[in-house]
Amino acid sequence: MRKEIIFSMKSPYREEFHIYGYVFGSGEKTVAVVGAMRGDEIQQQFVSSQLVRILTDMERCGQITQGVEILVIPSANHFSMNIGKRFWPMDNTDINRMFPGYDLGETTQRIASALFDKLKKYRYGIQLASYHFTGSFIPHVRIIKTAVDITKEAKFFGMPYIYVKSPEPFDTVMLNYNWQIWETKAYSVYAGTTAVIDKPAAKFTWNSIIRFLFQAGLLNCKTEPGFVSQVLEDKCFRTLTADNAGFFYRQKSSGSTVRKGELLAKILNPYDGSVEGEIFSPEDATIFFAHDKDLISEKTAAFQLI
Repeated sequence: MRKEIIFSMKSPYREEFHIYGYVFGSGEKTVAVVGAMRGDEIQQQFVSSQLVRILTDMERCGQITQGVEILVIPSANHFSMNIGKRFWPMDNTDINRMFPGYDLGETTQRIASALFDKLKKYRYGIQLASYHFTGSFIPHVRIIKTAVDITKEAKFFGMPYIYVKSPEPFDTVMLNYNWQIWETKAYSVYAGTTAVIDKPAAKFTWNSIIRFLFQAGLLNCKTEPGFVSQVLEDKCFRTLTADNAGFFYRQKSSGSTVRKGELLAKILNPYDGSVEGEIFSPEDATIFFAHDKDLISEKTAAFQLI
């Protein structure tokens, strides 16, 4: 294993900011894995750190295929993580909305430029991503739909679901989309949670990435069997929003199978405890996403159903 500095920047008030990459094997630039790009992506950085540990042991045991290189970047925004902010602390900008970057631009543009200059050379790209909804997901792999179909290789992860998402305007400045424009086969892996560590979901996620590396011919090791993945598109989802604000008293969690008319959550008045609203399942479904905070605002996404 080689530890490299991908990007470095001096700070007037704190120690120098370094983005580190951990390189395994040597030869063709085959797979790059990127962890936390936002300061609240604790689960994503935890999974990445465990990948570094596992791949270090595998390299020591000769289980990495000859002639390939695997890169893991656990964190690209630990300045924000250190002070509990989601975005870059100086200007509140999002690194993952700055790709392919600009090396003479603002700080987050320069970070994105340095990252992308390194990452665009790899055949496969895996980003441990998070979503703007606050809550928990079924762990899954997500692909931005482009002219090239990479769904077949997404099945290497053995995750229960592959979400093939139609691109929206904001996707064009994200890492996944730009990777694919530069002919890297790019996958966003969602590890269930964001700001907290869910150990079972984290282990499931890093095992899925190890399974992908094995199926792609990069590792010589035994892996746990995975799921036969179901491919989902935008039309497969239904989002349920809260009609009232208040305490969110959830009855069902992500991954639950529910029946039509089943109670999913109650919304309680924060002053007198009365029931302000109830959310019922409109059909037989599986809960893909569930809001998991104790408070919810009106019109906020509470559940997403498959």
